[in-house]
Amino acid sequence: MSVEGTIERARALVDAPLDRALEPWRLANPEGKVVGWFPVYSPLELAHAGGILPVGVMGGGNQIEIAHADSRFQSFVCSIVKSTLELGLTGRLKALDGMVFHSICDPAKNLASVVRRNFPELWVEFVHFPQNLTSPLAEDYLVAEYRRILDRLTDLTGRRVGDEDLRRSLAAYNASRARIRRLYEIRRESPQLLSATESYLLVRAGILMPPEEHAALLDEALDGLSGRDVKPKDRIRVVIEGSFCEQPPLELLQSIEEAGCDILDDDLLLGVRWFLRDVPIDGDPLRALARSYIDGSVHSSVKHDLRRTKAQPLLDKARGGRAHAVVVLAAKFCEPALFDYALYRKALDEAGIPHVFLEFEEKMWIFDKVRTEVETFVESMLFD
Repeated sequence: MSVEGTIERARALVDAPLDRALEPWRLANPEGKVVGWFPVYSPLELAHAGGILPVGVMGGGNQIEIAHADSRFQSFVCSIVKSTLELGLTGRLKALDGMVFHSICDPAKNLASVVRRNFPELWVEFVHFPQNLTSPLAEDYLVAEYRRILDRLTDLTGRRVGDEDLRRSLAAYNASRARIRRLYEIRRESPQLLSATESYLLVRAGILMPPEEHAALLDEALDGLSGRDVKPKDRIRVVIEGSFCEQPPLELLQSIEEAGCDILDDDLLLGVRWFLRDVPIDGDPLRALARSYIDGSVHSSVKHDLRRTKAQPLLDKARGGRAHAVVVLAAKFCEPALFDYALYRKALDEAGIPHVFLEFEEKMWIFDKVRTEVETFVESMLFD
């Protein structure tokens, strides 16, 4: 199949309602359980090792009207929290047997309680990540937390998970993430071969299928990319930062690209690519998973690592990718991203890296203003 065909297959899966997207797996695993995971950092291996299909729940995007969820939250809350609840209130989460949330921010923590209260039939759990990664107890704490989640998943399925089950899952997700890293390498080395929009669809399809199937899908795409012959265009190389949780509309990414940007790197969909390198599969698998979060996971505004400044990972990403500029693309009302922008702006100014700030909501329909703003930014760099 051509790479275009593979990308369209990924797009069809991403655009499908959740129950339809999960239908093939449900038919093949009639007794199996499906658990949704709210972004950002999701230990999917724990569920996969128990025979559960972990799927990413990334809100409703721009395909859903918020009609009921507003009454459960205050006004100034990001879109993904409200649209995720709206999915449940309108029956769109019935394909799930449970959901897992994380301690990434106050709205995410509140969402877990609201979901539990509104859907008592749904299995709901919560991962507490260590807030002080410099503590020598952080690793032990996270191992204990992962073991607690594993026990709760056993309550859901009745299946006890052993170390070998976990190691197989670590290896499966390592294989999938290795292929995603290769996609990003291609974007940095030859961005004309793979747009950020295409890459996004290929990666996002992975939140809806087992890692083994996702690795096969990405192999198809990588094989197809080797046959593409596209000449580079006169564009600026940018890094996107700030969209680690709520996802921008696909049309917004297209608008930024069409305005003259090659998007070399980003912090989109961190849930399926949150480790910088493979998780070791020898030794204690839970400890390997915990240590990988502490020392080997991708930076975001909701990971608090006092061992380096907030802006340093962004500067490293921009310099490592030989980016000309940074686009800070933050969700409206996302406090972690908006707080960090002040730090990013100071560091980027001091480093002499041009940058532009854009704000988005899931439910955006008009992109002309953003496109014009980015075009002006690009022209100021190309013709200054």
